[in-house]
Amino acid sequence: MTLLYALSLFLSGFLAGAINAVAGGGTFLTFGAMTLGGISPISANATSSIVQFPGYVTSTLAYWSDIKRMWRGALMLALASVFGSGVGALILLSLDNPQFQSLVPWLLLAATALFAAGPWLKPKPRHAAEASEGKGLAGPVVQFVTAIYGGFFGAGMGIMMLATLGLTQGGDYHKLNALKNMLATVIAVVAIVVFVSGGVVAWPEAAAMIPGVALGGYAGVWTAKRVPQSYVRGVVIAVGLALAVYYFWRNAAG
Repeated sequence: MTLLYALSLFLSGFLAGAINAVAGGGTFLTFGAMTLGGISPISANATSSIVQFPGYVTSTLAYWSDIKRMWRGALMLALASVFGSGVGALILLSLDNPQFQSLVPWLLLAATALFAAGPWLKPKPRHAAEASEGKGLAGPVVQFVTAIYGGFFGAGMGIMMLATLGLTQGGDYHKLNALKNMLATVIAVVAIVVFVSGGVVAWPEAAAMIPGVALGGYAGVWTAKRVPQSYVRGVVIAVGLALAVYYFWRNAAG
């Protein structure tokens, strides 16, 4: 790994951490930086899961007091996430790089569209005591499907979960966001175990990006107070579309 490449990975991690703190979507940058640097799409996707993981953990800890008040429902959703993420990660490892690369531009387009629609997908406050107490199967079943996507390709996972949790769970936005952060952590843990066991993680790239993500997450709080979120969202959408175009071209070129 050259010094220039290491610096570019660190910078992409820093920007990803900052963007995640403001609007989400930082996976586009880490995934893109690694694939443009020559890392195979499957390894880049797996490594991005590890790179983003510290942010999921700290976000979950920040909401821990809220999560403890709804632990029964959270536990059912977490179990569904374990199985769903495992299925998604195993599906990824069952593909070879050419197969996955053919799917990448479509996945990027779908994730970018989901991200762009994020402001309109925010769930409205609801009250459903039965769901929050863990009763009923709708929540775990929907979360299982969402976790399959998260284990397979994590970009846009958080926005998708906020939307689906809003359909099946009771409570306000902060409760749903707390659940989303906890479940994202669970999905990432399971996917990481599968990816590490499969030997597809690019560890040098991960080591270069993780410090950048940590620093970027801290800087993102400062940025969030000064830069309109719409500007950051515009950058993420532009990056997602550019990567999709690049992969369509790359696949067509053979």
